[in-house]
Amino acid sequence: MASTALPPFAEAKQTSSVSHYRKAKDFPRPDFPTGSRLLFLGDSITDMKWGRNQADRNHYLGHSYVFLIAGRLGMDMPKAKLEFFNRGISGNKVSDLKARWQKDAIDMKPDLLSILIGTNDVGLGFRQPGKVVTPDAFERDYRYILEASLKANPKLRVVLLDPFILQSGRLKDQQAYSSRRKETDKMRVVVTKLAKDYQAAHLQTQELFDQAASEIGAENWIWDGIHPLPQGHELIARHWLDIVATHWPKA
Repeated sequence: MASTALPPFAEAKQTSSVSHYRKAKDFPRPDFPTGSRLLFLGDSITDMKWGRNQADRNHYLGHSYVFLIAGRLGMDMPKAKLEFFNRGISGNKVSDLKARWQKDAIDMKPDLLSILIGTNDVGLGFRQPGKVVTPDAFERDYRYILEASLKANPKLRVVLLDPFILQSGRLKDQQAYSSRRKETDKMRVVVTKLAKDYQAAHLQTQELFDQAASEIGAENWIWDGIHPLPQGHELIARHWLDIVATHWPKA
């Protein structure tokens, strides 16, 4: 009987035509001192049901891009003994981060801080027009948390991710999408400014999703216009690793 065994994973051919797909072995490794603590903060996109019981090692990172990044770096850089912490909370705006910043950021004593925030700041204005979060207010609170963290640790490495959406799910309607995209882009301008001011690594996630959607379709990446599917989280994770390795290259 002929063998039906599948070929080893390492020998599988890359069949996707998506230009931003890259094999794991193609990724450069970032430079992290041994024992570095990597902390991720944000909203539901980061949260993804991370286990609030940190002793439960089955669930402590959730199932967002944070989990994927930890898996890759933990496998590729085991001798670095990196520690990963997820402190994303669903529904958070930047003002919510500010309110819990001492406990969930500064007291964690991270060596690298990664922040993805902004979609709820935009969404609040559509749900409650009297409570619009302006770009100025967004920048003020965002700058506060960055200043506080860098004061606590001047050597802190910072990674900022842009808020993003795609025209799918609840945002499939052209008017709904265009209105929210306009406001999202205003917040992206703020993140770009802050990344430059604080010399942070900057991941332009909206551009990544725009490119991915143009090649495959928005529904392949984000199911409701806001929250990524597993492959959307993988898209973030791969490019997060790439931008961090570029910003802090391993010798």
